[in-house]
Amino acid sequence: MCRPPPLDHAISAFLDDLAARGMSDKILLVATGEMGRSPRINQNGGRDHWGNLAPLLLAGGGLKSGQVIGQSSRDGGEPSSEPIRIKNLVSTMLQTLIDPGELRLMPGIPREIIEAANVPPIYGV
Repeated sequence: MCRPPPLDHAISAFLDDLAARGMSDKILLVATGEMGRSPRINQNGGRDHWGNLAPLLLAGGGLKSGQVIGQSSRDGGEPSSEPIRIKNLVSTMLQTLIDPGELRLMPGIPREIIEAANVPPIYGV
């Protein structure tokens, strides 16, 4: 019997559970890694850490699903479209959870959070 990798299975079960409970638009799942793998095999037959590209998955939160955003070079070593930066991810998460206009009116919100919510979000989500 062929089983899916544990992370794939966990994400699929989580998203199915959210859908069954009618909560898909209320919860945003963010799954990412700190780095990807180098596009070239090293001398030991493996691949080294590679900070130029990293995996990112967004699901739920009322975002449009079933799309791929961004492209890498043919060898998977560099972005070939506009890179998605951490600040764009943070902005997307904040704008999914909170209306930035309302955020400015809430007392005690740190300035850094308000500024982060006003960075352009990830295009297309």
